[in-house]
Amino acid sequence: MIKVGDTLPACKLMEYVEVEGNGCSIGPNPVELPQALAGKTIALFAVPGAFTPTCSEKHLPGYIEQAAAFKSAGVDEIWCLAVNDAFVMGAWGRDQQATGKVRMIADGDATFSKAVGLTLDLNGKGLGLRANRYSMLIKDGKVLQLNVEAPGKFEVSDAATLLGQAKVA
Repeated sequence: MIKVGDTLPACKLMEYVEVEGNGCSIGPNPVELPQALAGKTIALFAVPGAFTPTCSEKHLPGYIEQAAAFKSAGVDEIWCLAVNDAFVMGAWGRDQQATGKVRMIADGDATFSKAVGLTLDLNGKGLGLRANRYSMLIKDGKVLQLNVEAPGKFEVSDAATLLGQAKVA
């Protein structure tokens, strides 16, 4: 499992873009790591799935509500990551009104989740391989903080915890 001080792996994630601009076409667009992380501080949180109860009612809304506070704490972008496709992540972001506050990043084939060792096997529950629930603070591609949830828990990856860490980072 990735740990504080490690550099995130070079891999490609996807993001559904609503508005064309700066070389991005409408629809799914690649998010190439480490280029997308270079020179930035990112608050990344991962959820087991879009449109699922805890993720939709608590996890994502907390980050949307605290978006301005994260900016004030020096965070350039907030990323929500899930092992879903870019179309699902885009739809979930629209449903949750995340546009302009949280980037909805798709790890469709779990490449990133596997590379950082933060997968959650939900095959027996009909959900397949997913991202574990966690949050991390990243600066220029390096992990500054990492908060991994115990199975079935939502206690340490919430927006308030990561925001507090960002304020002192």
